[in-house]
This record gives sequence, structure tokens and C-alpha cells, in this order.
Amino acid sequence: MSKPAIVWFRQDLRITDNPALSAALDNHERVIPVYIHAAAESGEWQHGAASRWWLHHSLKSLASSLRELGSRLIIRTGGDSHSVMQELIEQTKARHIYWNRLYEPHHINRDKSIKQAMIDQGVEVNSFNATLLYEPWEIRKNDGGPFRVFTPFWKSCVKSGLPGSVHDQPDHLPPVSTRIKSAKLESLDLLPQIRWDSSFSDYWQPGEAGAHQHIDDFLDHTAMNYQDDRNRPDIIGTSMLSPHLHFGEISPRQIIEKTSQYANISNQQGVITNTDCFIREIGWREFAYHLIYHFPHTVDKPLYDRFDHFPWEKNYSRNLRAWQKGLTGIPIIDAGMRQLWHTGWMHNRVRMIVASLLTKNMLIPWQQGAKWFWDTLVDADLASNTLGWQWTAGCGADAAPFFRIFNPVTQGEKFDPRGIYVRQWVPEIASLPDKYLHQPWSAPESLLDEHAIKLGKDYPRPVVDLKATRARALERYKVIKKPSS
Repeated sequence: MSKPAIVWFRQDLRITDNPALSAALDNHERVIPVYIHAAAESGEWQHGAASRWWLHHSLKSLASSLRELGSRLIIRTGGDSHSVMQELIEQTKARHIYWNRLYEPHHINRDKSIKQAMIDQGVEVNSFNATLLYEPWEIRKNDGGPFRVFTPFWKSCVKSGLPGSVHDQPDHLPPVSTRIKSAKLESLDLLPQIRWDSSFSDYWQPGEAGAHQHIDDFLDHTAMNYQDDRNRPDIIGTSMLSPHLHFGEISPRQIIEKTSQYANISNQQGVITNTDCFIREIGWREFAYHLIYHFPHTVDKPLYDRFDHFPWEKNYSRNLRAWQKGLTGIPIIDAGMRQLWHTGWMHNRVRMIVASLLTKNMLIPWQQGAKWFWDTLVDADLASNTLGWQWTAGCGADAAPFFRIFNPVTQGEKFDPRGIYVRQWVPEIASLPDKYLHQPWSAPESLLDEHAIKLGKDYPRPVVDLKATRARALERYKVIKKPSS
């Protein structure tokens, strides 16, 4: 009987359009699906609490899908993936390993090491692109260097052609011998001990089926008005596919293919769609991976080194805690931070607003915000998280003007005009009229008394003066207003 092949699942927790799985099935009679949980090797970038919740349920979904097709998921744990993989090879006698590539710096270094060790002992390693439309080294400027600005990067991608999915779901999978032991999913201890995540399941269905249900619902009900509604946190105007994409439950190529099919059908019916705007958002994710691959230092340091000397505040723990807890006294900020805590997700427009307040008005280093998001977002993605925080802080790619400061009051009034979002997440002030909802400190005392709202007791007064801190931030930014290095 031929030697089996191992398919190592990582951030590609799906069966359809999975190049590594497809290649293994094409070339081997026996295929062993494996997931290795070696959290410690990721160092400071281990899954945060919210991501661990998602990972648990995504693995549960993947295991179920594999069983339905006749196979099963082998779960192993250990201090490092190399040792666990070595043990698997000895137990299964596999001579081929298949995986889909990852692009975060620590994953690249680990995979290179494992690949070389496997080759040295005569094991063939085959890796594929399952995460991106184009791999980071495939899109280059005319001079051969990497892009630092989104628009020319995305134009280059579009010019190259946006590929759709190419790998169908297999009809069945070969069985895995019962002699190959698997750890129980529960033994990974991914679920939190304190059930702060109790409402997550009201908003999310992790897994491949959930991902496709999400894209189908988006195309059926939301895509038509995406360009106008995507900045509105008070309505369902975005795809909310980010966690499904991060864990690889759906690929960007599948999204492109489904979106293109929707657009073609709509156009044939004489309906104008906004799909180009939506697909462009997939482009931002591509750009994030392009940047983290070519500039790996950006996971914790600014892209432009002149920002190394930016004069951040030193004593900021009180303001940081108020921001984290959604108790800043600024309604749109607090609504966003509370949405994050209760759902593991935050609307993208609000992410920019809360990040601007933290880095500009509070002058707290962007790394502190990135760490909080990493722990509390179900879609915590190192590339996208890094790009977003550096963009808002002004020290990353495409961040001109880097001194842009969002006014949370005007942002709230513009994108939550009827206060639906704020009233949902900040019920303490829900009875206020729209005119004062986004700035309750400006309401007359008589009106606050009428609504039985006492600022400083029922709801905080603002922890920062928006006008004064804006002026302070602009003054600080003069320090680094010089040509980039």
C-alpha cells in the first residue's frame, strides 16, 4: 500500500477551494488531515481570547465536514509544530506533506525551518497559495520594489486579472486509520473560563458553511447598497466576512467568483451593482499582506522610522482603561468599544474613529490599541490589524495626511444620524434627542435633568477635551513633519 500524505491545516479551515487538500487527493490514495495546536511558538502573537473562541468552533465545523466525507481530523498538540510533525511522520510513515502558505513573519520562519528539516530526511513538502489572490512577491512596482501606496498596488492587481476559485469540494475522502490517535478538541482549552463570550453565537456561525451563508446573505440583501451603506454602523451595510477570511473558511478567490457571478446576473437584469467597491475592500486585505511580507518589522514598529521618535504620552493607563471599557464619555467611541467586547467585532468606520481618539487625542502608542484589538476581535489578523492601526496613527503605508484626526462627534452625527448605533450600545443616554446624543456634555442641564441623566454618575464626562487635544496632537506631529526615510 502506498505511503499516506499529510495535509496540514492552519489558517485554511475549509474543504472547498483548498489547494493543498486538492493536490494531496490528486496524488495519493491515503490522505491524513492534521491540525497542530502549538500556541507557544507564536510568541506574543498567540490567538487572542476572541480568536480562540472562533478557532474552537471553526475546528469543530471542519472536523464535522471531514467526517461527512469519510475522513476525520487528527488534532495534535505540542510545544512546537516541528516536533509534532516529526512524531506524526514516524507514526504514519508519510513521505509527503501538503500545506497552504502563511505570510506572517513568525509563520514564515517556522515553515522554512520545518520544510528544510523534512527535506533533509527525505520527506517531500508541497506548499500552495490558498489565502490571497496574489502572493506578496507576485505584485511589484515597475522598479521591482514593493508598493507602499494602496491605489497603484490595487491597479496592478486588477491589471493582472482577479482570479476566481479553481478547486471544487471533493465528493468523498479516504478514511483515516483508527490507529492514528487524535486529541479531543476540548483538550485545546480554547474556550474562555469566564463566559464573557456568551453572546458571540448570537452574531456568528464559525465554519465553512457559515462563511458561505454570510457571503450569500450579503450578496442577496446588502451588496446593492454597499457603496453608500458601508460606512454606517447603524445598519447592516458590510459583509462581516473578515473572521471567515482570517481563518480560511472561505477564500478571497471564492468571494471574487461569487461576487462576479452576482454582478453578471444583476447586470443582465439591468441592475447596477456596487461590487467594484466591495472587491476593492478585498484589495485592502491583499495590500496588508503585501506590506507585512515586505516590511515584517511593522508588526510592532512604524513603517517609517522617523515615527520612532514621536512624543507619545508616558502616563496614560487611566485613559487607556476608559477607552478599553467604553467609558470615555464620548458616545460613538464607547458604542464601538462595547460592541467589540460583546460581539468580538467592530464596524470598520468605528474602528478608525476609536483608533484616532486613542492615538491622536489621547496620544497613546498605536501598539497598545493593536494589542487590545488582537485580544478582543474574532477577526484579529496580524496583517490587517497592523495596517489599520499604522494608517490611523499616521506612521504606516498610505497614511497621508498622517496628521488626519477624526472628530468623533461629527463622525457620529454623519454616520449614525438617528443615533441607532449609540442607543443600542450606550443605553444610559438613549433617551436624549438626536441633537445632543453624540455630545451629551453640550446638552442644557435642564434637559439632562428632564431625562434623569447625571453626567459623571450615570454616564462619564469626556476623559479628554476634543478641541484642546486635537491642537496638542497637531503640535506633536510637527516633530516628525519631514521627508520619510
